[in-house]
Amino acid sequence: MYPAPRAASAQSESAAPAALTPKLREERTSATDLEISGDLAGLTPGMTRYATRDDLLALPQVTYSAKDDPNFAGPAQVKGVQLEDLVRALGVAPTDLVVAICDDKYHANYPREYREQHNPVLVLEVNGKPPSGWPKDSGGHRYDMGPYMISHAKFTAGFRVLSYSEESQIPWGVVRLEFRDEKAVFGAIAPLGAHANDPAVQAGYKIAQQNCFRCHNMESDGGQKAGIPWAILSALATGSPAYFIGYVRDPAAKNRQTQMHGSPNYDDETMGALVAYFQTFTQPEKP
Repeated sequence: MYPAPRAASAQSESAAPAALTPKLREERTSATDLEISGDLAGLTPGMTRYATRDDLLALPQVTYSAKDDPNFAGPAQVKGVQLEDLVRALGVAPTDLVVAICDDKYHANYPREYREQHNPVLVLEVNGKPPSGWPKDSGGHRYDMGPYMISHAKFTAGFRVLSYSEESQIPWGVVRLEFRDEKAVFGAIAPLGAHANDPAVQAGYKIAQQNCFRCHNMESDGGQKAGIPWAILSALATGSPAYFIGYVRDPAAKNRQTQMHGSPNYDDETMGALVAYFQTFTQPEKP
């Protein structure tokens, strides 16, 4: 049997666990089908398969009242399947990284540690309704938040790095889940060179791994919403550190069209760590 959900404020519906992999389809049957790819048991790595809403609803569900999720304008009744239960149902290695990919190419990353601590939930219903009946995005743009989103019954930051506190990963517009090797994905943005293990560089790496990697990519890894890859960030941090710092703190002041949220709370030490980290990708090694 599946263990009871760990979130104290979430109530579980009794349901028999079901292996999801045999139910995955080779072709999309509906706009609400969830794309699934990665290291799945019995499937060729990287191959895309599709799970229907009914497939997902057949898995053990949790329900809770979301009271502090900024995606909702007020309290909302949420029903869905915990990502950790989905990992089990797909026969994925528990150490794998779950990557939620949105229709705008935003990526949210869920390492095993995050899943065990925060119990993220793939949302299937909000206030008893399917995605067509969900509220629009809380930013006032009137965007649909389906076909899937990820939420938490409760989120409390689990770590702090300088002036950066761990942030909840709560994307909406999720269309795809990928199950990847965590070390390989985060290894793509591991700092380089002789200063890779410096405390400031490692602090910047930790922040970039959870924050910057959601919208910026290192080749095929990471989000592509921003359209600005890691190499460009590195070049800016190396050639124009003051501009880089100003952009991170207040991107709208540099580019009125940006969708990036500012981080005015990042103090000088935090920004110095980010600069030091990104500089490791462009600064040549000293002989």
